[in-house]
Amino acid sequence: MELRLTFVAELRPWSSNPAMTLVTLPVDDAEDIRELVPERRGFGSVPVGVEIGDTHWNTSVFPDKEADSFVLPIKKAVRVAQGIDIGDEAEITLVIQLD
Repeated sequence: MELRLTFVAELRPWSSNPAMTLVTLPVDDAEDIRELVPERRGFGSVPVGVEIGDTHWNTSVFPDKEADSFVLPIKKAVRVAQGIDIGDEAEITLVIQLD
């Protein structure tokens, strides 16, 4: 079984390292993840498959206490392939394996 979440989010620089780009998941989606994935990996991370346009990759989302959500790092290669950058919005689908 899997959980698929699709949302639109703005790309922003990570305050600790502006070379890294992140998106913040909607709070409702974060609540679903916390409820359905009670045991998480190191730093509270959750492994996910990600789809933006025709680019697919595996990574993790990480808790963001400030936003009461999770953040998703977006690699430069993905931004270049999809023609998106900081300040742009992207439609993102996360796939979380639940079994």
